[in-house]
Amino acid sequence: MRGVFLIAKRELGSYFNSMWGYLVVSVILVINGLLFNAFAMSDKPKLSFEVLRDFFYFSFGTTVIASILITMRLIAEERQNGTMTLIHASPLAEWQVIVGKYASAMAFLLLMLGLSAYMPALVFVNGKVSIGHIGAGYLGLALVGSAVVSIGTFASTLSRSQLVAAVVGGVIAVFLLITWLLARIADPPLKEILSYMSLFDRHFRRTFMEGQLHTRDVLYYVSLTFAFLVLSVRSISARRWK
Repeated sequence: MRGVFLIAKRELGSYFNSMWGYLVVSVILVINGLLFNAFAMSDKPKLSFEVLRDFFYFSFGTTVIASILITMRLIAEERQNGTMTLIHASPLAEWQVIVGKYASAMAFLLLMLGLSAYMPALVFVNGKVSIGHIGAGYLGLALVGSAVVSIGTFASTLSRSQLVAAVVGGVIAVFLLITWLLARIADPPLKEILSYMSLFDRHFRRTFMEGQLHTRDVLYYVSLTFAFLVLSVRSISARRWK
């Protein structure tokens, strides 16, 4: 695990030593703040439950976007700078490299989510807030972030271009977002499979966004994270042997 820690520490430091990390966090927080004031709070009277539900609705989208932007450089930048050869020549196993980079991206994403916590806390000023709703919502955002970070990590292993990595990661994420629409026009058993694959509608909108927590949804995001991390390991392993 020492190798994983060293990779994670190095990558996490790179987020704070470059403008890219600060830029992503700043833009996402600004967008979150604008959406919170314009739609969640709005001018119309709302129940505190509705405000929180709307907050987690658009926070889902910004979390997905942030995850793609954070991860697009993980492996692609190493190839672009020619430092991937040094990693291949090191005694570190492929899984240590992937898990270390994934852990650093997740730590940075969780920091960003933590900085956004002041927004639902503002509901305390004029309303009554359920701590359970906030906790479930943020757990859902963390799980969504974990899944999309693993997707972005995989996409980053496929190309030396960070832009291509972002596009590929975005395409995979968008496909998982729209599977619920495809499920509407599909026939069983494909209908059930596509519905279950839905990143938002099946596993976030009906549960975490409403302040509910179900084991099946946690298992879905954890399984998705594990699957794409395994694909990432296989991808860099195949390129290493080439």
